[in-house]
Amino acid sequence: MNADPGAKHADNGGPFVELTRDEWAALADHTDIEIDQATLERLRGLGDPTSQRDVEEVYVPLTQLLHLHIRHTGHLYRASNAYLELSTTRTPFVIAIAGSVAVGKSTTARLLRELLSRSPGNPRVELITTDGFLLPNEVLEARGILERKGFPESYDRRALQRFVMDVKSGADEVRAPIYSHLVYDILPGEFEVVQRPDILIIEGLNVLQPARPHSDGSVGLALSDFFDFSVYVDAADDDIRAWFLERFLQLRATAFQDPDSFFRQFAGLSEDEATRFAHQVWDEINGPNLDHNVRPTRERATVILRKGSDHSVESVRIRKI
Repeated sequence: MNADPGAKHADNGGPFVELTRDEWAALADHTDIEIDQATLERLRGLGDPTSQRDVEEVYVPLTQLLHLHIRHTGHLYRASNAYLELSTTRTPFVIAIAGSVAVGKSTTARLLRELLSRSPGNPRVELITTDGFLLPNEVLEARGILERKGFPESYDRRALQRFVMDVKSGADEVRAPIYSHLVYDILPGEFEVVQRPDILIIEGLNVLQPARPHSDGSVGLALSDFFDFSVYVDAADDDIRAWFLERFLQLRATAFQDPDSFFRQFAGLSEDEATRFAHQVWDEINGPNLDHNVRPTRERATVILRKGSDHSVESVRIRKI
């Protein structure tokens, strides 16, 4: 990667440097990291048109930038431990992926996991979504917030923060609850086990939320305090809304048909009824969550990927300070 990309682009004095897609793609060095078409199709989310060209021009350069951060963070960690005369082993490098429902953050997270695992040294990369830390439906119902699933208050934030702290501290084994999109709830007694990965990717709507002030005015730790790098996947409201509608209608014709699906009740809706219902869900739940909780965290990210109406990344903003 070029050592001084900022020298090639105008500096507006802000905290980010913004690159067009072509400028971003031109920064990448030659690499043997690649993903075949079958793997790409497996990694893409429903209705996500991410192409091989997108991988080469957007996600490979991002993987290379991440590799630089991982390598130099390791150097700093070793130097700091030597100065403090500590012998602790290096802890996992933690990456956060944030963004709206239907914007494609899950595809981004899966692509980065695959690409990073193929980067020099073949690091062991784990991916966890924050869905597993949603409160069970019975708890949400008791609190009267089942309709606010996905809002910050619908998560067990203490458990999520404790999970990340344990992984970051180098615990041998850490368990994360499993959420089923089929039954729309946490699966009791089922867990995903994370065992000292080199890299941990955490994907979720609200992972970049700042710490909440306590009643006495003090402020505790935020989940983002334990991140080494973060990516926010961004797009215009109208585009995200359209993608959500498209995905809902695709699910109505596929996953909702499963007799065990929580959403089986919507499978029989006519297309007009399903469209109206999807708009209602967006207007009352996903849209307000994006406006009030998710998008306000965007500027806290290390990198912002801005998508156009065709789902392809058009520009990249990189935090420089």
